[in-house]
Amino acid sequence: MHEEFLVSGEYVNSDHSDVIDYAHENIGKATTDLDKVLNLYYAIRDGIRYDPYLPINDPASYRASDVLSRGRGWCVPKAALMAACARIHGIPARPGFADVVNHLATEQFLESLGDDIFYWHAYCEMFLDGKWVKATPAFNKELCDKFGLKPLEFDGKTDSLFHEFDKAGNKHMEYLNDRGPFLDVPFEDILATFREKYRAEWVEGPGGDFEAEAEAENKAGA
Repeated sequence: MHEEFLVSGEYVNSDHSDVIDYAHENIGKATTDLDKVLNLYYAIRDGIRYDPYLPINDPASYRASDVLSRGRGWCVPKAALMAACARIHGIPARPGFADVVNHLATEQFLESLGDDIFYWHAYCEMFLDGKWVKATPAFNKELCDKFGLKPLEFDGKTDSLFHEFDKAGNKHMEYLNDRGPFLDVPFEDILATFREKYRAEWVEGPGGDFEAEAEAENKAGA
């Protein structure tokens, strides 16, 4: 069942040796599919630093193996890595995407982006206990602390998608449009949208330290 979501792809490259090693090294002592997925989710969420300043026109910025070699990445390659690791353990998995309004990006980042809508925000959908369940390992705990957010938890049984509110009860993300799941990351489609909607400087990769920006803004607002 769902065999197509077990094979390696160009971006969900579950046949890459580094991804295979990572997938086995980060399940701990788990023996069930659920426990393996949970251990992988938290390893990817917190062990891979969220970084939206990668060159968005570079295919390497979308690929599971490349996010491992960097140790940082934005929502798309982190979701690709989650899907790849699940596939390695025989769990059907696929990247999915939605458009959301993000209220808690840094001012500097929104200025470089030119918009407060995050098109193609990525999650990972896995087939567990007879149903598809969504998880979003994008934002690491350290970054969430800087933004005053509760880290997004995942129990493997219910969808875990967006931080709707921050710790103070303020709106963080608003769901606009679900683009659905894909067999692999649709790089060309994503890039076409980004080139249409965002500033060229950001697509080229302006560089920056997202966590440092968040920390500075948090201190300034304290």
